[in-house]
Amino acid sequence: MHPDDWHLTQDVDAFLAQAGHFLRSRAALHNMPLTDIEKLRTNRAAESDNGAAIFGRLESQGEVRAIFYLTPLGRLGLTPLSVEQADTLAAHLAGLGHSPAHVIAEHDTAGAFSEAWQKHMGAASALFWKTHLYRLGTLTPPQRCPEGQGRLTGRKDRAQVVRWCREFCVDVGEQRSIDLIDAGSWDDSRFGDRHFMFWETPEGVPVSMAASTAVVGGMVRVDPVYTPAHLRGRGYAGAVTAEASRAAHAAGATDIVLFTDPDNPTSNALYQRIGYVHLTDFAGYRFSYGAPEAG
Repeated sequence: MHPDDWHLTQDVDAFLAQAGHFLRSRAALHNMPLTDIEKLRTNRAAESDNGAAIFGRLESQGEVRAIFYLTPLGRLGLTPLSVEQADTLAAHLAGLGHSPAHVIAEHDTAGAFSEAWQKHMGAASALFWKTHLYRLGTLTPPQRCPEGQGRLTGRKDRAQVVRWCREFCVDVGEQRSIDLIDAGSWDDSRFGDRHFMFWETPEGVPVSMAASTAVVGGMVRVDPVYTPAHLRGRGYAGAVTAEASRAAHAAGATDIVLFTDPDNPTSNALYQRIGYVHLTDFAGYRFSYGAPEAG
């Protein structure tokens, strides 16, 4: 493995022309690169104020084997890499003077890059995110569906959607999104381009919410799913997730995925009951520069 096997560019269109087929070939596994790079592509004018994103593809025998992207805000995303590939990429990025704030990838890849980055840059790393990735097999609506129905949200629902997204972020400790929402920068948050669905009681009262990304490369990610604490345990989350999944399929998605908290057996069991199958695990590591090395 040689650093020259990595081809870097700041031209997202040229990058997608070369690597788009590879990303779409395993759309469920590559769901985060697909959505993140699409957002960078559509928001390139706004992103240019913070600097340009960098995209890289690993080629071998004329075929793309892996990709990375580094956003202007320091998010490094990777498709699965071997330990050797992760080490080569870390050495290459270090040599070019890049300083990602964190890395998010499939569990083993994120860990391998984190160790390589510490070796090459002396940057301490800390695990800040771990999750299961599920892909929808055969959708099986809940056997005991609560009364009510799903409804796509509209403009009149914006205040409730924003409020519930903020409550969700408080629950999971997602401070950056809280800061953006509080600053009135909803469109810049990760929720700004989502499609939202409510589960409503027969009286038309929203009791749960699920969001989904637009279809990218045949893939839709359901995220987030939120039910206020006082309404949990009544089947609303399963019902609204099933409705959002059905809507994603109707919109043309062939791969429908979602992430779950590994430490929440209730939600993991719920998604499996409606047809989601565990695919793999993901992790995120945050880097600290100038700090003592871990251990």
